[in-house]
Amino acid sequence: MVRLNKIYTRTGDNGTTGLVSGPRRSKSDLRVEAYGSVDETNAFLGLARQHTAASAEMDAMLMRVQNDLFDLGADLATPETGEKPAYEPLRIVAAQVERLEGEIDRLNAELEPLRSFVLPAGSAAAAALHAARTVARRAERQMVALAETEGEAVSREAIAYINRLSDFLFVAARWVNDKGRADVLWVPGKNR
Repeated sequence: MVRLNKIYTRTGDNGTTGLVSGPRRSKSDLRVEAYGSVDETNAFLGLARQHTAASAEMDAMLMRVQNDLFDLGADLATPETGEKPAYEPLRIVAAQVERLEGEIDRLNAELEPLRSFVLPAGSAAAAALHAARTVARRAERQMVALAETEGEAVSREAIAYINRLSDFLFVAARWVNDKGRADVLWVPGKNR
């Protein structure tokens, strides 16, 4: 269980932060950037939920995702070292990815078919979900770059989760836009 007795420790005043597994990293480290973007995605979901309370179903989905994002942050903050850990680290699992896929399919089945690309607009909830989607895409790029870095590891499930999350957020944004009927569509060359 997490227990926070003191919020500031001064240990980060030198520009480093501690990973869950103990070692300190620069606050500009790619791993720290990646879980920072995951945290930012979560914050945007908190904003979106201020506008989705009328839909208990959507709000529950977003709350599950918010919890998953804390799991993902813990996963990223506990890099695999190849040594047997003193405790079982929290990792994203395939079931979390599969749940997102099921929710995408369920929401998408109710949407109007796309006739054009969708602008990140419409209702306040949709705009916030689109903002969260773009930050999730940044987190994904950072996670992939981290996984491609020698000596670093990011699980396949973690990358699949963040990839599927941006898909979920796109579909969710359309769903809260009156199931796609209130989407704002891109009109190529409209302002030439």
